[in-house]
Amino acid sequence: MPRRVFVARVMGGAAVAAAATTVGIGAHDVLAGPSVKRVAVPLAKLPRRADGFRIAVVSDVHLGPTLGRGFAERVVRTVNDTRPDLIAVVGDLVDGSVEHLRSAVEPLAGLRARHGAFFVTGNHEYFSGAEQWVEHVQELGMHLLANARTELPGFDLAGVNDVQGERTGQGPDFGKALGDRDRTRTAVLLAHQPVLIEDAVAHGVDLQLSGHTHGGQLWPGNYLAGLANPTVAGLERYGDTQLYVTRGAGAWGPPVRVGAPSDITVVELVSLQA
Repeated sequence: MPRRVFVARVMGGAAVAAAATTVGIGAHDVLAGPSVKRVAVPLAKLPRRADGFRIAVVSDVHLGPTLGRGFAERVVRTVNDTRPDLIAVVGDLVDGSVEHLRSAVEPLAGLRARHGAFFVTGNHEYFSGAEQWVEHVQELGMHLLANARTELPGFDLAGVNDVQGERTGQGPDFGKALGDRDRTRTAVLLAHQPVLIEDAVAHGVDLQLSGHTHGGQLWPGNYLAGLANPTVAGLERYGDTQLYVTRGAGAWGPPVRVGAPSDITVVELVSLQA
């Protein structure tokens, strides 16, 4: 065998082996469940009594044909072990109908936090029967924030529907969720897609919590995600509003992540008045 042919075959085989190894590790990391990330966010208007309030941010679980009941159980166990004050499920919980995923999502009824679990829709809920899902998540014990808000000790928690809902007249409505609130109070917004940050800034939101990007999921997807989203992952400031984007707990499509590890983020609110 000519030396050039031999070298080419060896290099080709090594490339295939490296790719297979990378995919295998990426799949194992997804199926093993998300890790916990902790982020402290200072907020100027947050009163001292709310200092240290912890929100477990869960996004992009994508329960469906690949990630099923066992994965949901791991997510619930991971969230509950952080002992959060509140759980924020910010969309793309499922890929499929309530009929087909009823058993898979059942463990989510076990989510526990002092102030409960809150849910806003993601784009994939509108691909999977959003009306049925918003009813079912409430049956599982989550509080729906569909262009609505609620008062919590020290701050307002608001949530808006995903942009995908605009196709059926159920898109985000910031006026309804935030229009008549007391702006001297801190506002935390749950919105699946980071692209809504401009509306959040216009409505005086202090902190927006989002997902959707998966952090790119598969390198170099982070560069593509960066073209469509203001922030791909992590905490950034836009004027007086801060935006935190989690990489999400699961995966869409192939259950593989490369260069974008899954996470459940515990966001700790920090009062500058403390």
